[in-house]
Amino acid sequence: MNNGRFPISLHILTLLASDDNGLKSSDYLAGSININPVLVRKELSNLRKHGIIESKEGKNGGATLARPAGKILLSEVYHAVQQSSLLGNSKNKPNPECPIGRQINQHLDNLYDELEGVLLQKLADMTLEDFVKQFDNKD
Repeated sequence: MNNGRFPISLHILTLLASDDNGLKSSDYLAGSININPVLVRKELSNLRKHGIIESKEGKNGGATLARPAGKILLSEVYHAVQQSSLLGNSKNKPNPECPIGRQINQHLDNLYDELEGVLLQKLADMTLEDFVKQFDNKD
């Protein structure tokens, strides 16, 4: 998952969960994240496809959570945006004649699977509501 999609999506969802005053536009969300609204719309589309948000297009459109924040697990968000291995994959082909080279990728895969399992368990134990409660919204 070596990209910015998880933090962007979690930022979007945190904004939607922390303010229950209707639909939030991609411009509003992008302003908080400080990125281009086109990138926000791309993530909104993905989150909608995974049933995490609902959205309405047009002048009075925007996004809202598809269900209560207490029913959205952070592991769902991770799975929705995951594109590759947590720590990345080796791009080179190790030397098969080397005793380490011929085995390294299998051992790395095993290690990565174990680490990702720990991460997923932590994320599965936390809801979006749990995450949002960490913020002091008294500004």
